[in-house]
Amino acid sequence: MSDTLYSRDILRLATNIPYLDRLPKPDASVERRAPVCGSRITVDVVLGDDGRIAQFGQHVNACALGQASASLLGQNVVGANASELALATDALRQFLLRQRPDAGDWPGLSIFAPAIDYTARHAAILLAFEAATEAAETAKWRMYGP
Repeated sequence: MSDTLYSRDILRLATNIPYLDRLPKPDASVERRAPVCGSRITVDVVLGDDGRIAQFGQHVNACALGQASASLLGQNVVGANASELALATDALRQFLLRQRPDAGDWPGLSIFAPAIDYTARHAAILLAFEAATEAAETAKWRMYGP
């Protein structure tokens, strides 16, 4: 496996994950697992009155790529809404599948370019973003209905 896949920047992100404490009373919680590598992430969200994430917590038990992704998510998740998270998740997925030339607008996701050829790693990279998107959408539905 390429050394660039686990670059110094990836490893630095993996050791600096924000919001590692679970929330005591989340509006929604979602646990996701990547079956190939066993990575697991649980995300908690509390939405503000504006429908944006006001509080965020995550428990991350993942490989370095999953940890790095959780780190990038955590750096910018507070203040985001479900639609923005869904767009970021879709852009990252399309980028990894070579369906778009860039990783989208979420800061830092282009760091995963070396993982494009390692499809078995895609699920771990997407894990945090998928969980956060689902949690934000669930909380939004609970607050505002369908």
